[in-house]
Amino acid sequence: MKKYIARRLAIAIIVMLGASLLSFLLLYLAPGNPAHAILTAQLGHDPSLEEVTFFMTQHDLNNPFLVQCSQWLYMITHVNLGTSFRTGEPVLTEFLDRFPATFELAMASMSIAVLIAIPVGVLSALKQNSMLDHSSRLVALWGVSMPNFWLGLLLILFFSLNLGWFPCFGYGSLSHLVLPAITLGTGLAAPLMRFIRASMLEVLRQDYIRTARSHGLSEGLILWKHSFKNALIPVITYMGMQVGHLLGGAVIIETIFAWPGIGKFLVDAIYARDYPVIQGFVLIIALFFILTNLAVDILYTYLDPRIRYDVEKGTN
Repeated sequence: MKKYIARRLAIAIIVMLGASLLSFLLLYLAPGNPAHAILTAQLGHDPSLEEVTFFMTQHDLNNPFLVQCSQWLYMITHVNLGTSFRTGEPVLTEFLDRFPATFELAMASMSIAVLIAIPVGVLSALKQNSMLDHSSRLVALWGVSMPNFWLGLLLILFFSLNLGWFPCFGYGSLSHLVLPAITLGTGLAAPLMRFIRASMLEVLRQDYIRTARSHGLSEGLILWKHSFKNALIPVITYMGMQVGHLLGGAVIIETIFAWPGIGKFLVDAIYARDYPVIQGFVLIIALFFILTNLAVDILYTYLDPRIRYDVEKGTN
């Protein structure tokens, strides 16, 4: 297992560098001048040619592509993600300032999704083709079809503007978290519920479940120890991908609710052509996805003891 983790971490370094350099290449090839865009936002008017030239020279934007790439690689090997063109703050500082808000929203959303999806999905599988099953599948279909931004606007209209129960936007208290967490959580719960239902139905039809029943085991023991645990393997895979997505920043929801997370800040940086922020955030988000997938792979060995990662024998 240790060799497997070390190999995955070594591959992770290559993947992160590749993702960062690809984003850097796309930004370099994109039309427009980042100096002009940033100076226009800062000054409130079109900058002069001298101001643009000074900005480009100050931030080494006049250098050839390969030179800029080598400078970027040198910085990240020294744990330096650069400085934001807009704010003048280190990129890592900007990320750490905004990550707690994104983490809080991600964990709240995933908790809501799990609390809804697991009991409903399991009951739907146990009561297949019943009224409960049909109703839950209809609700899941509605949840999958409903765009997050539209659901968020409906929640703001009803619970904020009409009832006044929760604030429309902002960050700082539990009441600010409710609407964005429900918006993201219900959107995640719908496909997760379908995953759990389908996985449970497949497991309940296996021979070892019939054998467990023939041995006189209780339905509760069969359900939670033999069925649910094995049904979680594909579900954990899906949840791992969604956690990586949420930690990367739920861009639309953070924008709608003015949630000061990394997703909203990254979108603002893209519009402003803030190269260091984009490159640094892409690198860190790639790291989140890699570590989340690694954690999911390790969790497989707990859910299914037959799964082992043996580098020397080449089996997994």
